[in-house]
Amino acid sequence: MANKIKIIADSTCDLSTEIKEKYDIEVHPFIVNLGDKSFRDGVDIKTNDIFNYYKSTGKLSKTAAASPAEYEELFKKWTEAGYDILFFTISSGFSAAYNNACIAAEGMNNVYVIESANLSTGILLEIMAAGDMIASGMGAQEIAAAIAEIVPKVRASFVIDTLEFLWKGGRCSGVAALGANLLKLKPCIEVVDGKMSVGKKYRGNIDKVVPQYIKDRLDASPRVVKRRAFITHTFDDMKVVNDAVNQVKATGKFDEVLVTKAGCTIYTHCGPNTLGVLFIDE
Repeated sequence: MANKIKIIADSTCDLSTEIKEKYDIEVHPFIVNLGDKSFRDGVDIKTNDIFNYYKSTGKLSKTAAASPAEYEELFKKWTEAGYDILFFTISSGFSAAYNNACIAAEGMNNVYVIESANLSTGILLEIMAAGDMIASGMGAQEIAAAIAEIVPKVRASFVIDTLEFLWKGGRCSGVAALGANLLKLKPCIEVVDGKMSVGKKYRGNIDKVVPQYIKDRLDASPRVVKRRAFITHTFDDMKVVNDAVNQVKATGKFDEVLVTKAGCTIYTHCGPNTLGVLFIDE
């Protein structure tokens, strides 16, 4: 009899409670450091805490993956209970999580560490595809191979309101940030080959930019996997988010459009009033 399969993911996938329960996913939190204090992502720290810390200190939070020893303990808990494991991590281009997990999984033949080459709900699209495959009766090794084929087809991007957070995090120059802010530019940040790159730059207020960004992203992908798309954001004003959802739904490209609030990792890099549309290309 084949082993049962357990999906585990690090907290950077921005998993909602509903999806977590539907696919019985275990989430392993990243560590978020605010100065000399450490917190567990999504457990005892939220995005508002990061924003308040930044506004009061001018400093960004820092995130850290678990150690190989911690991952090994996590894996053994499930393998000793008779499970095969599919473990999804944020891209190795952003974090040591993937490498640490691979070290932990050495010698464990039933642990499949999946390099998502992505972040946020770009990872979650892969996780949900794996969950659907489990439901269809596929085995863990077969699923891991199938997900590897999907990974390069995930389209993840975000349009951001300010370059302040990317600048503070060392991901763009102060001159670029100043110029963009003076011109009211809102850059599209794309995940390409597991790393962040700057795509099209929009001009204007973010509520006017978001519809054009969505149109551009969907027009660039005429053949998409219809199963689902995500709108993932860091907005407090839900009007912009709801309008974005309605715009994506109106295209008829997707069977369902899911909404998630981005977690600490996206917020640390992109800040407030960030929104992305994420989906899989055929």
